[in-house]
Amino acid sequence: MKIGISCYPTFGGSGVVATELAMALARGGDEVHVVSYKMPFRLEFVEPHLFFHEVVVPHYPLFDYPPYSLALATKMVEVARHHELDLMHVHYAVPNAVSAVLAKQILEPRVLKVVTTLHGTDITLVGNDPNYLETTRFGIEKSDAVTAVSESLRRDTQEQLGISNHIDVVPNFIEPERFERARKEGGGRRWAKPGEMILVHVSNFRPVKRVMDVLRVFHRVREKLPVHLLLVGDGPDRAKVERYCRECDTCDVITFIGNLPLVEEVLAGADLFLLPSETESFGLAALEALSCEVPVIATRVGGLPEVVDHGSTGFLFPVGDVEAMAEAAIELLGDDEKRAQFGREARRQAIERFREEVVVERYRDVYRRVVAER
Repeated sequence: MKIGISCYPTFGGSGVVATELAMALARGGDEVHVVSYKMPFRLEFVEPHLFFHEVVVPHYPLFDYPPYSLALATKMVEVARHHELDLMHVHYAVPNAVSAVLAKQILEPRVLKVVTTLHGTDITLVGNDPNYLETTRFGIEKSDAVTAVSESLRRDTQEQLGISNHIDVVPNFIEPERFERARKEGGGRRWAKPGEMILVHVSNFRPVKRVMDVLRVFHRVREKLPVHLLLVGDGPDRAKVERYCRECDTCDVITFIGNLPLVEEVLAGADLFLLPSETESFGLAALEALSCEVPVIATRVGGLPEVVDHGSTGFLFPVGDVEAMAEAAIELLGDDEKRAQFGREARRQAIERFREEVVVERYRDVYRRVVAER
């Protein structure tokens, strides 16, 4: 097929998944055209039929707020017309789905199918904002197919936005071989002193990620065991977290790594992953940890119970239950055999349920269905 993919090119989960999907489709023989305002950070041109098209937004004195959604729709029309695309697969409802629906209407009577994948905050945060609710609903309802990354997000979309469309649940995925390669390089152990165990947290440091809970768990564990914390990512709460570390005089055992394109370079070799988020529509960071044989301690919210098997690949607790998370962390870190067992089961489940070829084929099933409907 000839497929267009539009996403945000940032370090968030939606951009990561869209980029990985584009490369996987290209490896499988499809012609793929990625459309965004900047090159996605993970995009690698490993196949000759993978292309990138930049959306340029003109800045005129008349526009206080440059209309990115219109520039995006125009670029979609241009790419679809010139390259004869079968469909446009957009990741994130606002504005990508709305822009794709507009492009579809501009191209009529030529047919361009629109597949929209919902990733979480486009529904739970942006989509619920009265300023965007109607356009979000419009983009979803006018799409030819809609997918959500978890059953939890599917329910939220239908309940919060009143969507009656059929929504396919297609989860996020991992490429198992990537993590095997990283394990040979030492991974997170490069930051540890002899005898220290490694805890990792990966996020965009927004309040919803509750990074301060990560520090509270870490400090409780450190009272019992020698541990080092690796914080991967960046965002609005990072300065507050750094200040807390200085006040607690723990800068020598907490390392801020910043945004990292390939998180497996840190996850491989780690002992435990912490994700105490207030909400997670899927939890891609948790899945990436599991695929590296790293057990996960997280909150029982959103799509996380669909990723982490409580008592088998990690533990899930109510939001804010720092004491329980710390106790579970101490239990796993203090028992090498149990932690290794959790790690092996984590990778087994990650590969069996979320490996790339299985999930990408589910997307292809959606594509074939909507193209056949013409």
